[in-house]
Amino acid sequence: MKKLVMCAIGVAFFVFAVVFAYSAEKQTGQAADTKSLFEKKCSICHELERPKSKHKTQPEWADTVLRMKNKNGAPVNDDEAKAIIEYLARHYGK
Repeated sequence: MKKLVMCAIGVAFFVFAVVFAYSAEKQTGQAADTKSLFEKKCSICHELERPKSKHKTQPEWADTVLRMKNKNGAPVNDDEAKAIIEYLARHYGK
């Protein structure tokens, strides 16, 4: 019985490790995709040092990105704007 319990714990640990590794890999890929999206879209209108030199709260980044999208005509859709806002807040937030 003790062997069976230890085996079950080992299997559960293995499954947890695989799921955790997959999740971390997926998040890393998404982070790289979001960074690439930010660089591609925002560099159309200005140097990337401009936003990188700022530190704003998430609502402030939302105001900035949505102004660029809605008033200045930045070529981003709503989902892209949301991803860029989250990226900027995470990496250049207050």
